[in-house]
Amino acid sequence: MPRLKPSTIRIGYRYRPKRLAPDYDAVVIGSGMGGLTTAALLSELGWKVCVLEQHYTAGGYTHTYDRAGYEWDVGVHYIGDVGAKTRTRCMFDFLTDGKLQWAPMADEYDRFFIGEKVFTARAGKRQFRDNLVAQFPREEQAIDAYMQLLAESGSAMSAVGMDRVLKPWQRVLSAPVRKHKIPEWVFEPTWDVLSRLTSDPDLIATICGQWGDMGLPPKKSAFMVHAMIARHYLYGGFYPVGGSWKIADNIMPKIQKTGGEVFTYASVEQILIEEGVVKGVEMKDGHRIACDCVVSSAGIDNTFSRLLPSTVVREHGYSEALSQLKPSIAHLGIYIGLQETAEALELPRTNFWIYPSNDYDGDVQAFLENSDAPFPVVYISFPSAKDPDYLNRHPGTATIEIVAPAPYAWFEQWEGSTWGQRGPEYEQFKAMLGERLMRYLYDKLPQLEGKVDYYEVSTPLSTKWFSAYRQGELYGLDHSPQRLKQDWLGPRTRIPGLWLTGQDTLTCGVTGAMMAGLLTTSAMVGIRRATSLTRRIFG
Repeated sequence: MPRLKPSTIRIGYRYRPKRLAPDYDAVVIGSGMGGLTTAALLSELGWKVCVLEQHYTAGGYTHTYDRAGYEWDVGVHYIGDVGAKTRTRCMFDFLTDGKLQWAPMADEYDRFFIGEKVFTARAGKRQFRDNLVAQFPREEQAIDAYMQLLAESGSAMSAVGMDRVLKPWQRVLSAPVRKHKIPEWVFEPTWDVLSRLTSDPDLIATICGQWGDMGLPPKKSAFMVHAMIARHYLYGGFYPVGGSWKIADNIMPKIQKTGGEVFTYASVEQILIEEGVVKGVEMKDGHRIACDCVVSSAGIDNTFSRLLPSTVVREHGYSEALSQLKPSIAHLGIYIGLQETAEALELPRTNFWIYPSNDYDGDVQAFLENSDAPFPVVYISFPSAKDPDYLNRHPGTATIEIVAPAPYAWFEQWEGSTWGQRGPEYEQFKAMLGERLMRYLYDKLPQLEGKVDYYEVSTPLSTKWFSAYRQGELYGLDHSPQRLKQDWLGPRTRIPGLWLTGQDTLTCGVTGAMMAGLLTTSAMVGIRRATSLTRRIFG
């Protein structure tokens, strides 16, 4: 197979040592949403920030690529909470100077195919509740109790976030307040909380129909993360007009305004530690960037297992803490192009979630034990239908994306191989997986059979190659109750000069990583300056 050409959609400035400024106030490793947010907010406060991205384009999971005349996003399938002046919308507007526009999806933004049954989620808090009651009329009391839990979880999530910003001694003093504001049930498994409300497995399955957005089924996920996702989409789903690459593209000018830059093809070999404190980073080409402030948005595993010396990790007591964490599941992606428009093909502005049964945890276990078992979840998205600007860029065409879980172990035999050059056996294996997943699409939308012009399959090795997650994980760390209780997972580290940001320090997703960037900035600059900054952001 000939080597595939990289995308032409590129955000950032290609790294060369001679292109670096003489000095920086901070170096950020990784240009995902957490890294870009931290860099942009520090820049807003006058810092000169250098962002280093190992991929050929900035943006992390917000990046877009094009091939064969089509364009796909790789991670931003929909965003919630941006249809009004919410905190999420205010953050996006501030980071992009209001240049990022959002297109609403259909009122029925999620459709759940659960075995032979079909359920839906509708936009609007009241509409969401009433739609659930219409589908489960005998469960009205349980549904209202669930909506009340979602409401109560909002203040708990804010308290958890603020707790991450505090210094250790401040956390000790605030413990009584924290105990009052953060009830224990937010850390319980999602299934345990919901099963106290109802015994209807279809209702629980419908409520948990977005579990793929965090990568853990309800008996293993923390209710706080479930609630965060459910609240996030209560008012529907939205898509960035012009494609998800517009997010990074519109954030970059804020970083450049104070002399900073976002560099691509900029692979960091290690974080430099001298006499116990951060002194900068060493690049893959051997060049050293001196700086006493480094922010890692590369993920907890990469930061502590690859970028830091093992002796430093042990000396600061991280080895035991790291053993308590697990990576989230890896995934397959199918990127599909069609030579007709979304309207002509009757593609919806609704996401499809396809499940073999209402026993999500059982289906995951069956799949892990037998690769021939049905995929425990198959997600289908229609980006060209969601983006009103798509036809201006790619007239007469449409795109579809399919996402499904896939254990990294399936692909370990090709570990270390080069993207696009992994050999015929790998290509045959990918083709088989692609054919399995395409059948899900044709089953739900039979009018598409024979209409597909192009499709390609990405595997966990693709995720590892482009995003540097070591096991191709989609959501960083597993969002389990155990992970959420790790209070060291926040912006601060025990190594002077080293800070953390991104989804591993708070919660998954673009918005979770963005809010982590705000928390990291707040911890770095202190409460007084952070308060002034948040007033400007949120008004």
